[in-house]
Formats: sequence, structure tokens, C-alpha cells
Amino acid sequence: MSLIQSIPLRLRPNPARVVVRPLQIAPEPRDLNPVQNERMHRIINGVRAMEGATVDRELAVTLADFGNRHREIRTVFEERFEQIAREVGLRDRLPPSVRQLIGAYFCHEYSFGAAALMNPSIVPHPDQNGVPEGGLRFVLSLRAVGEGHISSITFREGLIRPCGTIEMAPEPDFAIAARPETGLGGEVRFTRHVEGMRLDETVLFPATPAQRNGLEDLRLVRFTDDDASTCYYGTYTAYSGAAIASELFVTRDFETFALQTLTGPAARNKGMALFPRRFGGDYLMIGRQDNESLFLLRSPDLHHWEGGERILGPHYPWELVQMGNCGAPIELEEGWLVLTHGVGAMRKYAIGAVLLDKDDPSRVIGRSAVPLLSPSDEDREGYVPNVVYTCGAIAHGGRLFMPYGVADTSVSFARIEIADLLAALRAPDSMNLLNDNELEWRGHERIAE
Repeated sequence: MSLIQSIPLRLRPNPARVVVRPLQIAPEPRDLNPVQNERMHRIINGVRAMEGATVDRELAVTLADFGNRHREIRTVFEERFEQIAREVGLRDRLPPSVRQLIGAYFCHEYSFGAAALMNPSIVPHPDQNGVPEGGLRFVLSLRAVGEGHISSITFREGLIRPCGTIEMAPEPDFAIAARPETGLGGEVRFTRHVEGMRLDETVLFPATPAQRNGLEDLRLVRFTDDDASTCYYGTYTAYSGAAIASELFVTRDFETFALQTLTGPAARNKGMALFPRRFGGDYLMIGRQDNESLFLLRSPDLHHWEGGERILGPHYPWELVQMGNCGAPIELEEGWLVLTHGVGAMRKYAIGAVLLDKDDPSRVIGRSAVPLLSPSDEDREGYVPNVVYTCGAIAHGGRLFMPYGVADTSVSFARIEIADLLAALRAPDSMNLLNDNELEWRGHERIAE
């Protein structure tokens, strides 16, 4: 019988949640239109040539169509006009209605999570006011996939009740693309800039060429530094459409965010996960430098990572193709708990666990001989079939709470008693064969809704 207990909760893609994004006007071939930004000038001049009554009417129609679907859409149109004016060198003073209508022509709605919602991570919310004793408010990060298979980062908020149930805050009606600003060293900063904007309305989109095709699989961790100050970090995969790289998400309050580049050989790979505190002044990460094994990485510099020490590789049938981490290591009294993913026959993704020594994380104390969670018959179909995957879990009240992606399509939740999980891990010197109980468990590794 599986140790995992299913929580009857499912987050699904919602095509009705849309944001306003800049519409990029593709230029005509240069031999047809040699003037730079010819199409943009044509559109701008077309609006400016309209009579005042026509401008008012067209703007009114646009506001009637879209005004109740977005917060402060006039402000969004004004901001987009300012961007366009800078791009084409437009300095003329124009009436607000003309500015807003021009801005509207260079915007479009984008359903950021219409295709898939997956690969969540979870951390304690910075605001625990009003939480019942024994409960915990949390922030959930999600990878949302929309048109063109573009991945963005979005959030939900929820509460772990003292009894072990999970209650999600209602999904908001609005969603807003946070405005990016480029800082020093290629850093991109985002701010929840609209008054009254909630965290779970916030969407972070790719903002640099290295991120062009997606911000993928954010692994959040609440990090406590040596001076007891806290910060939320997260490693994620930036995908340009041709290359991948690991980058760093940083926030202290989930009001402002920064996306920062990482350097060094280790940053050229996926699946880096930061430990929640330093070791002897160094930062530690779990990485996967050979595309199939777990490595322990050490660095005095949070933004530069060299090759690490291989600590674990594929061993059991369910992980024989490759393995990797499923989120930041979780500190327990018994050691560092690292959720892992393994890929077996027919590219089936399953979730297991590894326990590392608390004082020497390079030493493996135990690991899963069989998956904790594997695709069930009910849950194997989706955008990518036969996959369960998480980017992080949270320990609370003696239980592990794990949100996980199902078939790269939707998100479910599970919990497990930590004592039972640790008791099921096998020591490295007894990993060669599965016993009868484990073989029986392997045959019943699906979960019920």
C-alpha cells in the first residue's frame, strides 16, 4: 500500500485567465518596406488621422470589450503608448483618447495558462497573520504554459489546516503581467505595480533573449542567512528556444522580484536546487551535471557555480534512465530530505526521496527503493503523458505536503507522514534487491483521487 495520501484538490488550466501583453508588430521584408518601423508608423498615423468622434467611438468599443477583463486597462494602454512612442521617436503631444487607442492597437490578450499548469513548488507565506494555531499559510509557484508553449511563473496562495487539509484561496478574476525593468548585470526586476494587485494575480513573463521561450520549473526555497535574515530564492530554467540555462529568482516579500543570471559550468544545466542555509559560509545546491545523477555543489558566491561532487546515480528500475531533484532540500532532525524524480521504461516519471546526512550532505543515508508516487491509470493522460513531477514540498506538523504536476497538465496535492517516509528509505548498503513487501508496493504505486 502506498504511503502517499491524496488530497482531493486539483488546479487545472484556465483559458479564461488572460493578461494584456505587448503586441509585437512584425516588420515587412526590407525589400518591400525599407523604412524602419514602417508598419508601426502606419498604424499610429491611421489613428491620428481619425476624427475625434471616431477615436472616442473606437476607444469606447475597445473598453466595452475588454475593460471588465483587466484592472485599470486605460493605464495599461497609456503605458504601452509610452513604450511605442519611445521606440519610434514620437514626441508630439496627443489627446489621452488618441494615446490610449494607439496603445490598444499595440496590445493583445494572452491566455498564459490555457495549455498547462504544472510543476509547482511551495514555501511558507511571508504573512502568517490570522493563521490558526497549528496551521500554515503558503505561497505556491506554478509553471503556466500558454500559446506557443511559452512558460511563465504564476502564483497561488493557500492554507494548511491543523488537521492536514489544504484550502486554496479562490482563484482571482484578474491576472496582470508584471512590468519588467532591466537593471545592472542583466538583472530583470518586476514590481506588482497596479494598486490593489494581489500576488495570485501576478504573472512573470520572459524578459530577456535567454528566457525568450520560457521560465520553467521554479524551485522556491525560504533561505535563512547566517545573520538570521530571510529571503526567498528560486532556481529555474531559462529557455531561449535553442539553449537552456539555470537562473535565480529573488524576493523578500513577494512584492518585488528579481531574475538574475548564474554563471559557471554548473549553471548550464537544468534542475539546480538551493539548500535553505549556508554551510561554513558556502552556499550548497543539488544539481544534475551529467543529465542523469545528483551532484552536490558548493560555492562562496551565490551567482557562480562550478562542477560538484556526484553523490547519487540511477540504481533502481524506476529511475534507470535518469534521476534528478524535485525541489530544494528540506531540513529535518534526521537529515536533509531531497525529493527526487526518476525516469523508467516508456519514459515514465515517478517521484522518490533521498535522505542526506545533516552535517555532511555529500553522504547518502537512505533512498527510495520504489517510487513514492507514480502515474496512475486515472492520471496518466495529458499534455505529456505518464509524468508526475514536483518542484518542491513543505514539512509541517510531522507531515510532508507535496503539490505535484500531473501529466504536465494540472496540479494535485498529496501528504505523507514524515516518520513513515523515513522508515521506508533503504540504507545504501542494502540497495541491491527489492524484498517481497517492496515488490508488492511496486505493484500498487498509483493513488486514488
